[in-house]
Amino acid sequence: MVEMKQYMRKSLNDVPKLKIFEFSNYASQFDNVIKFTIGEPDFNTPEYIKDAAIKSIKNNRTHYAPQRGTAGLLKAVANFLAQNYDLHYNPQTEILITNGVTEGVYSAITAITNPGDVILVPTPTFSIYSPDAVIAGGTAVEVDTSKTDFKLTPELLKSYLDKYGDRVKGVVFVNPSNPTGIAYTQEELDALAKLIKGKPIFAISDEIYSELIYDGGYASMARALPEQTILTNGLSKSYAMTGWRIGYLCAPEAITNEIFKVHSFVMTDVATFTQDAAEAALKGGTAATKKMDEKYIQRRDYMKKRLAAMGFDCSRPMGAFYIFAKIPDFLEQDDTKLVYDLVKNARVAVTAGSYFGKGGNGYLRFSYATSMDQIKEGMDRLEQYVNQARQ
Repeated sequence: MVEMKQYMRKSLNDVPKLKIFEFSNYASQFDNVIKFTIGEPDFNTPEYIKDAAIKSIKNNRTHYAPQRGTAGLLKAVANFLAQNYDLHYNPQTEILITNGVTEGVYSAITAITNPGDVILVPTPTFSIYSPDAVIAGGTAVEVDTSKTDFKLTPELLKSYLDKYGDRVKGVVFVNPSNPTGIAYTQEELDALAKLIKGKPIFAISDEIYSELIYDGGYASMARALPEQTILTNGLSKSYAMTGWRIGYLCAPEAITNEIFKVHSFVMTDVATFTQDAAEAALKGGTAATKKMDEKYIQRRDYMKKRLAAMGFDCSRPMGAFYIFAKIPDFLEQDDTKLVYDLVKNARVAVTAGSYFGKGGNGYLRFSYATSMDQIKEGMDRLEQYVNQARQ
């Protein structure tokens, strides 16, 4: 029998497993586990958005949609970005509707990467960017930001630009960050933009948490360097629409047209009725998201206070819904071993920091995208575990 796997694409051997979901699935086998793992809002999609989808289906909006997106949603995205962020894109030529941000990032990195190109990925970060670069035939270079407060600084970026020179094709920016919740200011992004301005380097700006900023204001590479920035965003986190798979990608027309070549073959289209629901969401404003934000702030502050009292060192998240906590010295320092022990013996599931790349070792990521009751119970269990470890 011929072993066919050996004849498949060689670069796939370098693509790691998505350990975040692998561990979350493992934790699900235990009864009565409090899960602080997956970053999924516990809120339901607002009723007016669901009503729009139902109306769309009843009106037989169930056929193929235009590959770039429905005219209504494209215009709604353009208006939302202009009104809320002062970003201006032509809905007909500079915006694509994608199957979530994940597909948008994949299509963008695939479109810009040639064999041997380097994509710089500041870490710790969510683990889709590096595998996308590898699949595209490029080289993903992780940039450890743990020594610079989990932010890419001009000095750090310059050192990598000097090291890899003309091979650098793109730099990933996630703002606010998953897993740290840290957010850049516009001044910080402006300083970073100066280093790549006018060079054949793309800024890939993942802004899926842009509506979940609690401290400071919106900041974007699309403001600092619009001619070189590929912006990706979506409605999964802000409107509690993770399962709807609605995202969008924005860039200058010439760049968008090239990305569309990948996008159009990765998928035929995004379902028409989900696009209609997304259009209703954006036209409905941000009232629903602001109510969620208020809850997230309460949860963040409570969880951070409890963790600090137990001996965890964690900075104040400025956005998203994660706390990235340094493991106290008296606990197991191997974060992977610790999370497996926690779920077995405390029935608390958290994510190992090392799952997010360089700089994540020795940290745990706690998601507070769950109810306050769950958070209180989870913190009580964790406190009992910590107290036993201290003895």
